[in-house]
Amino acid sequence: MRKALLVLDLINDLVHEDGSVGKDGFYEQAQERGTVAHTAQAIEYCRKVDIPVIYVIVGFSPGYPEWSERSKLFRHVPSKQQVLLGTWATQVHEELRPLPSEVIITKNRIDPFYNTNLETVLRSMEIDTLYLCGVSTEFVVLGTVMSGHDRGYTVRPLVDCISSSDAHSHECAMTIIEKLADVYSLEQLTLEEGVKL
Repeated sequence: MRKALLVLDLINDLVHEDGSVGKDGFYEQAQERGTVAHTAQAIEYCRKVDIPVIYVIVGFSPGYPEWSERSKLFRHVPSKQQVLLGTWATQVHEELRPLPSEVIITKNRIDPFYNTNLETVLRSMEIDTLYLCGVSTEFVVLGTVMSGHDRGYTVRPLVDCISSSDAHSHECAMTIIEKLADVYSLEQLTLEEGVKL
């Protein structure tokens, strides 16, 4: 069994107090659930036990050529100049910054497997088990669970390290996620690896 930690969309625009998208509840919920702080612990631990850390960030190129006007979720993104690649908005939160050697996958949709090289990277590293951290539970986390499940990966969302735009959406998404994946805590991760945080 070869594992990796996926850090999903934990970028400034979503989980920093000055982030534009974060004002829709994502920042508040991330603060309330300790998502960034707990993910920092998960990242530190995985580096310690040689579990690869892979970052996934959502964003659009200048001019928004990848944007679709039919996307309800992303409908206001261009007018608000949100999640623009190459800017502060799509940088990983400063408490979670990747090491130079760590992989960063860029996506333009919810599903991190869609039209990206994520699966190529995972197959090249012979990864079969994915721990998940990220925002938000009902979008990228659920999407990754479903897509990872269908591709034959064992998927383990870390419940301490995920959050949504509101508590209800988080709980609804978790109800579905629990049917497809083994939900882990940070403590269970450390027990699995046999090394204390």
